[in-house]
Amino acid sequence: MRADTFEAKSFALFGTEAVSYRRRRWRRLVRTKVLVVDDEEDILELVRYHLEREGYQVVGCRDGKSALDLVGREKPDLVVLDLLMPGVDGLEVCRRLRQDSAIPIIMLTAKVEETDKVIGLELGADDYVTKPFSPRELVARVKAILRRGAAASEEGVLSLGTLTMDFGRYQVLVRGKGVSFTAKEMDLLRALVQARGRVLTRDFLLERVWGYDRAAEIESRTVDVHIRRLREKLGPEARRIVTVKGVGYRFDRGE
Repeated sequence: MRADTFEAKSFALFGTEAVSYRRRRWRRLVRTKVLVVDDEEDILELVRYHLEREGYQVVGCRDGKSALDLVGREKPDLVVLDLLMPGVDGLEVCRRLRQDSAIPIIMLTAKVEETDKVIGLELGADDYVTKPFSPRELVARVKAILRRGAAASEEGVLSLGTLTMDFGRYQVLVRGKGVSFTAKEMDLLRALVQARGRVLTRDFLLERVWGYDRAAEIESRTVDVHIRRLREKLGPEARRIVTVKGVGYRFDRGE
């Protein structure tokens, strides 16, 4: 439906306030695009249904090669990616996307072993949902990741020593050289920086960065994997992320 038709029908039925609200919703519909990749058609359509019901534009495919093509062509804002697929599997898709993109990735997988989750996170996935899953939970995680990205766009630039962070543009410079971070890595770094030296527990970070309501049920290794990757990418500035044994992590903002 065209935007002018959408607004005209809204005015006729509900008046100017509804038009204002529906114009905002229309813009979100056009702007926010999610790519769903799963070789099981039933699951693909289930996820599509629930995301579209929330106003997202959904593009779907059933194999890794098509997913890579669609990312380049459709420019989605987030990818929901099945791990086990024939041909180019989800892990390989994730690895290739992370070579030149920070697009948020949620893994959708039937594999429950911790090693599989850790591999996906190490390759750059931002989150994971294990099958069988609650569609409402998946939608909530999609919203949480996109919401944090939108909030970040309003933040300024922070420089500490040789480290420069622009959370709004998802850009980090170390000694003047750009470093590539995933969306989830930027969320984690921002949480640590904003704590202003306070120690943050793993459970707090899981709730704050990943949006889990029941952090105790999630592997705390998720945080450790991302912390390790942050340190590797920060190089000489990795010293700023300090481990407090038995508690969690803090960020040293000192020069």
